[in-house]
Amino acid sequence: MAVENKVNNVRKQRTFGKQQSSQNSSSRFDNKSKKVFFRKKHQTFSSNSTSKVGNEESKLRIIPLGGCEEVGRNMTLFEYENDIVILDMGLQFPEEDMPGIDYIIPNTKYLVGKEKNIKGVIFSHGHLDHIGAAPILLEKLGNPLIVGRNMTLALVRHKQEDYKKGTAKNLKTITIKSIDDVIRLGKFTLKFFQVEHSIMDAVGVLLETPAGTVIHPGDWTMERDRQGKPTIDYSKLQNTPKPSILMLESLGSLNEKRSSNYEEMYKNLKNILTDAPGRVIIGTFSSQIERIKWVLELAEKLGKKVALEGYSMRINIEIAKELGYIKIKKDVLIDVRQIGKYPDKKIIVIGTGAQGEEKAVMTRIVNKQHKHIILKKNDTVIFSSSVIPGNERSIQRLKDNMYRQCDNVIHGELMDVHVSGHATREDIVEMLKQIKPTYFIPVYANHYFLKEAAKLAEKQGFDKNKIFVPDNGSVIEINKKSANILDKKVPTDYVFVDGLGVTDTQNIVLRDRQVLAEDGMVVVIATVDGKTGKLVQNPDIISRGFVYLKDNKELIEDLRKRVKKMVIESDPVSWADTNQIKNNIRDKIGQFLFSKTEKRPMVLPVVIEV
Repeated sequence: MAVENKVNNVRKQRTFGKQQSSQNSSSRFDNKSKKVFFRKKHQTFSSNSTSKVGNEESKLRIIPLGGCEEVGRNMTLFEYENDIVILDMGLQFPEEDMPGIDYIIPNTKYLVGKEKNIKGVIFSHGHLDHIGAAPILLEKLGNPLIVGRNMTLALVRHKQEDYKKGTAKNLKTITIKSIDDVIRLGKFTLKFFQVEHSIMDAVGVLLETPAGTVIHPGDWTMERDRQGKPTIDYSKLQNTPKPSILMLESLGSLNEKRSSNYEEMYKNLKNILTDAPGRVIIGTFSSQIERIKWVLELAEKLGKKVALEGYSMRINIEIAKELGYIKIKKDVLIDVRQIGKYPDKKIIVIGTGAQGEEKAVMTRIVNKQHKHIILKKNDTVIFSSSVIPGNERSIQRLKDNMYRQCDNVIHGELMDVHVSGHATREDIVEMLKQIKPTYFIPVYANHYFLKEAAKLAEKQGFDKNKIFVPDNGSVIEINKKSANILDKKVPTDYVFVDGLGVTDTQNIVLRDRQVLAEDGMVVVIATVDGKTGKLVQNPDIISRGFVYLKDNKELIEDLRKRVKKMVIESDPVSWADTNQIKNNIRDKIGQFLFSKTEKRPMVLPVVIEV
């Protein structure tokens, strides 16, 4: 019973925090919502403000700038007449063929010249794939108004300060204080509804326009009780003004399993933490704040100490403490450097990196690169996170190495120690049945997930002509009578972020990095007399990532002779144009190396005149 009560408390705080509306689910969508005023400078945003109603024939345009061909980079534009509202500004982590790239953000070329039309940016929740690009894009778009719940806005402010110190004060914000808030953003009326997700303060969004109403839960799951009955009833959303457009995150469209139960997960975690023979090391996402909170509270009851490892995790928990979401005694949290001062059975470490990220805590521990944590045989390691598509190989390597060093490794395939924040096939079907939208648009996943979600809807009898599977950049137009997806698309090319800055023209640099990673490079150094063009000494050859020089002496000598012959037979007058000579060496040596090795290393010719 204690666990069940704890789960219920966590469930309440997950969506609404300490300011959750006291109204029950049957009245959450009551039209008699109280007035809510938000002031910024001389502009007033009011739930009862009057704005010019749009033309009934005007169309609502829905344009995903990211999140419909990958996991991450979530950002969607909603455009009605001259008004624009944006939902989420997320980042995407680089793929294996993107060496040196830190992350990828949505392309906003379509918004160039339309910055003044942006009435607001709504953040559905605080995960990086929904807020990670905000510091860069908000600045680029002239710092438009942003809307979100407490935790979400706090995380955005922190990201903004991390990006450029002192710039968080430039953010213009509206805090969603209640599920009943109604906000006018130009010709858009913004309302909210409850959702379940794996972070506090997640919220679903209703965008009403004269052309139709968008229903968007952001990322979501459908939590169920022991009998399998959903804990939230979405049938009230049938009453939204028609036509209604359900945009549903569909990452779970291939998941046949039933959603795990929070009560079962917390029961399992409690047993592990109570009975573990030594230290407990938990790998999870830094944004799993409510789960970390639960572990902290249980650790306090068990008399254990917790060390948080990972910059983002420590910051997120500190923000949650400041907002009052986490309340524990000061001595529960300790610095990781202090873990040796306590018996192993009294120590819990919570760290990032359960996805096998190269520099994250779990990877550093297993590679014996962590300064303060060396795995012991009687440690218990818990992977409390699901596998993000694309990370399977990295996680498998991490697990393999964990099993070699530790006798107690626990993950989702053995026991329910994680509840996914994403819906299953059964949940998607349930949501469609409850809401009965006019149109269905699966979003926020790779293309094949979206197609599978569309097939699910068709099997339930949903009209195929009212299902739209978008790509990034697709333009869907909707009015009172019809909807269609246009042939043309808006630009959504990758915008890369690395240590040097932000650019959407880095494809050439990325291509060079891929060549270096796959075939390496060969540097050819020719030292010549500046007056005669004759070689002063034999050409020098440097190989990196191509072949090992000592094992390929014959190839290198043949290469040196060819370069020497090219220089000797060249017209001395042409040495005035060293670029031409470099191009000749690059092309001919590249062809020669390919004929010998079937590899295409990057050839870097260097001509030194003396």
